[in-house]
Amino acid sequence: MAAIGVLTMELRIETSHSLKDKRHVVKSLKDKLRQRHNISIAEIDYQDQWQHALMAAVTVSSSRQFAEQVLRAVEQEAYELVGEILTSTTLEWVD
Repeated sequence: MAAIGVLTMELRIETSHSLKDKRHVVKSLKDKLRQRHNISIAEIDYQDQWQHALMAAVTVSSSRQFAEQVLRAVEQEAYELVGEILTSTTLEWVD
């Protein structure tokens, strides 16, 4: 059975003063994470708020252990890229 993992990341972008500023941060993060990891990633909430973003990264694998490794690496790299604006993360599994 396939393991489907979803990493949800909440960002608080205090330096953003417009939706354009926010989109620049979100798009840059999405592009870098997508390029370096075999994941799908999207902004899933707060699209109309310019200092808040909720993103989800998803991976599918035949091994739950490998899927968790991938998503933990995504979480670590996201923190390295954006630092303290990454305010919370949640890892969930789809059955």
